Amino acid sequence: MKPTLLVMAAGMGSRFGGAKQIEPVGPNGETLLDYSVFDAIRAGFDRVVFIIRKDFEAVFRERVGARFEKRVAVDYVFQEIDRLPDPLFVPPAGRTKPWGTGHAVWCAAAAVRRPFVVINADDFYGRDAFASLAKFFAASGRPAAGEPARFAMAGYRIADTLSEHGTVSRGVCRVDAQMRLRGIEELTAIEAAGDGSGRAKLPDGSVRALSADTLVSMNCWGFTPAFFPMLEEGLLQFLATRGDDAKSEYYLPSAVAEAIHAGRAEAHVVPVRASWFGVTYREDKPRVVAAIAKLITSGEYPAALWL
Repeated sequence: MKPTLLVMAAGMGSRFGGAKQIEPVGPNGETLLDYSVFDAIRAGFDRVVFIIRKDFEAVFRERVGARFEKRVAVDYVFQEIDRLPDPLFVPPAGRTKPWGTGHAVWCAAAAVRRPFVVINADDFYGRDAFASLAKFFAASGRPAAGEPARFAMAGYRIADTLSEHGTVSRGVCRVDAQMRLRGIEELTAIEAAGDGSGRAKLPDGSVRALSADTLVSMNCWGFTPAFFPMLEEGLLQFLATRGDDAKSEYYLPSAVAEAIHAGRAEAHVVPVRASWFGVTYREDKPRVVAAIAKLITSGEYPAALWL
């Protein structure tokens, strides 16, 4: 059973026209999303589902989706502020944005019936991430009755994710001897230390050293459809306890943590030997362009991605 690629792209709606998400980084105008879809197809994925906002469906289909529709099956689902599992819930006054990444994935429940990988639209994950997660699905099989669902997360070395131009936020993973995820600690002010390691400034002002091999989450997850009922239950609880906060969000890592804590799922961290790229700062773009050029020179990608 071939997996599906689920792309969180609802945040792109207000950014068309010079947005970092659609800026070219390849020699023929390729974006970071082009490389993710290309990598997924060659890893055996046969379908891409984009999570977008309804109000920019037409322009997204024209400027993004049309590039892929002749190469892979493409579908669209919509993340909207009032699309919720509780039809009677009324968003608070002043709420202008949907409810976070957990809500985004829940919105795709009716469209996804196979194992799937979730990514951000504006990040570069590398070929190994998609190949490794596809291999995980192929090897893990269906759990027996009463066993927890089996999910996965691509784990990146922190050395492969840092920016030279400012601090970044990363989810530092805690795993057991079987590489099962036991927790993710969100650190919001990590700077490169110059040797691949990082330094995180903690809320109390202290500094924590992070070795170059520290595994971090970059929001690249592998799930089965068994995750959707867990998401719905968690989202309902979130709305009941935090839904009156106009800025609160239901995050994907929180949903996974809830499922693990309840014994309903286990998430295996799959180490990937690839560099994550993102244009966190405008100054990052030349480094990303140079990294893509280097991968083309090495033969990892063709110069003209879709020819």
